[in-house]
Amino acid sequence: MEHEVEQPLSGGNVSDGVVRIGDTVRRPAGPWTPAVHALLTHLHEVGFRAAPRPLGIDEQGREVLSFVVGEVIWPDRFALVEPERQLARVARLIRDFHDAAQGFTPPADARWQVLVPAEGADIIAHQDLAPWNLVVGGDDEWAFIDWDTAAPGSRLWDVAYAIRGFVPLSAHPAWQTPDAAHRLRLFADAYGLDEAERRALVPMLGRRTRAMHDFLRDQSARGNQPWARLWAEGHGDAWRGDAEYIEEREEKWEKALLSG
Repeated sequence: MEHEVEQPLSGGNVSDGVVRIGDTVRRPAGPWTPAVHALLTHLHEVGFRAAPRPLGIDEQGREVLSFVVGEVIWPDRFALVEPERQLARVARLIRDFHDAAQGFTPPADARWQVLVPAEGADIIAHQDLAPWNLVVGGDDEWAFIDWDTAAPGSRLWDVAYAIRGFVPLSAHPAWQTPDAAHRLRLFADAYGLDEAERRALVPMLGRRTRAMHDFLRDQSARGNQPWARLWAEGHGDAWRGDAEYIEEREEKWEKALLSG
């Protein structure tokens, strides 16, 4: 394998040591890697293809994954999910993943990289379903990447996080949309949330978003990288601002989700 060139992959907030070699991605492994690979193997075995395929560990101790061909949509290609049919496609893709994960039994010795403790534990959730982890390929093939923080969680915990990023629900003027409530309803309908889930989702939208602010704050206080750097760059302020934006409009979200 010495003749193959390592191409560093960047663009994310946590991408140190991630490289492409041929049609594979190599990234630092951790105690959680065997459990994540077991999850990814299960997803492919039951027919869910919108995720990398695990290919083991290389001679340097790095995990090996199939390279997902395409472009990450955030931020320059976000327009791909702005049309309603494409936003609905994201929601259905997440539902397909959750349904596929429902039948997964983790290894008895599974260890997970838990960054933000989840509310609920009915599935192994992705925990970072966001535009910066959605790749769109040339043949209109979509896939989620960066599964290393997959861990026990709930469908709604994953959905609440995804809605913040894909609708989006944001305090930032550049990302606010006047039809946010309509897009929220569209996402919930496409995913297939029932009435009880919709009622539970409304307050969770703010809590899930604020949990990211609190995580960055706490990690920065401990000097843990790369979180301290992200906090210094203002990511914590962005998450807090979005949480306040969402919480101040809970009645609007509830009306959109439960009317009709």
